[in-house]
Amino acid sequence: MTAIEPNVVPFASPAAASGAPFVTTPVAYDAILLAGFGGPEGQEDVIPFLRNVTRGRGIPDERLEEVAHHYRHFGGVSPINGQNRVLKEALEQALVARGIELPVYWGNRNWAPYLEEVVPEAARNGHTTLLAFATSAYSSFSSCRQYREDFARVLEETGLGETVTIDKIRPFYDHPGFVEAFESGVREAIEGFLTQGIAAPDIQILFSTHSIPTADAERSGARDIDWGEGGAYAAQHLAVAAWVMDRVRQSVPAAADVAWELVYQSRSGPASQPWLEPDVCDVIGELPARGRRAVAVVPVGFMSDHMEVLWDLDTEAAEAAEDAGLAFTRTPTPGVLPTFVEGIVDLIEERLQGRPNEERAHVTSLPGGFDVCRPGCCENVRAGFKPAAAGVAP
Repeated sequence: MTAIEPNVVPFASPAAASGAPFVTTPVAYDAILLAGFGGPEGQEDVIPFLRNVTRGRGIPDERLEEVAHHYRHFGGVSPINGQNRVLKEALEQALVARGIELPVYWGNRNWAPYLEEVVPEAARNGHTTLLAFATSAYSSFSSCRQYREDFARVLEETGLGETVTIDKIRPFYDHPGFVEAFESGVREAIEGFLTQGIAAPDIQILFSTHSIPTADAERSGARDIDWGEGGAYAAQHLAVAAWVMDRVRQSVPAAADVAWELVYQSRSGPASQPWLEPDVCDVIGELPARGRRAVAVVPVGFMSDHMEVLWDLDTEAAEAAEDAGLAFTRTPTPGVLPTFVEGIVDLIEERLQGRPNEERAHVTSLPGGFDVCRPGCCENVRAGFKPAAAGVAP
């Protein structure tokens, strides 16, 4: 790949190219790029898809098959592509209702429709100033920088780097449209357990998100901010969980006696590599010793009910709760709830209008949420820095 000079924002619109953390100049974007992870849509797709996900890591098919059974359990079909099709349609309708005439292109990192097919399609249609919404809310390599690196790779490989720009919507982990689904889910879970005669001190709330390597977590977010242990990734999840519990306790007084914590799931690295802990199923197994009778698992790290939710929570965590003799529920993800879709439109309007940061919707007091990622944020410790769109080069 072409080397990018430090302190330069490659492949950016003129408004973002200055490198300022917040873009307060309106940008006349041509189109929205809905950027997804991708997933298989049949049994024959599973191993090729997993090869794409793990490309460059030299993992043999025999080991990939250990993960493949999660997909094979559901006929080899990940729900994520179907969910993004529905989200694309809902977003298109919401944009029209808001008077915003922008087409929405959907492209994936790891399965069809691939970004390398969709970005050239947009360019052929005359849409060369793109605003990307990545379907991951938090700051880390896998949830932010990896998307930005793929944008840069696609622009270079297709020869569109001189004519197409891709800016990226800020991490949206604390936008009201995203978090309100978790608030209502926790409230309904607690009220449901109370109705069953389970006392508040006997209820446990587990906010669950995808585990990542500890070294990557520590490098997540802007490098000039002290995020504490686990970097921006852990801090952002903890802040959202704390906000949710505070809101629920305002409407359900008994919830003041309900304990909560942040847990992790879906670890995929070697045992020798430290990843964020504790694991959701391990914690569920410990809850009876803490005097708990019921557990609600909240998929706070996830936008929709994709495979990590259906398998790791609805299957494995539910089984762990049954083995522990606990009442169990899993709360909803935002999916295509109208509040969430309207929230995405609000995020788009921020950039169309050049809305100042102090006027943007958010529920936590954490710093960050930058339009243009800062130098050195979200480093992949194993691979180092590659050219990435929508951020200042290290």
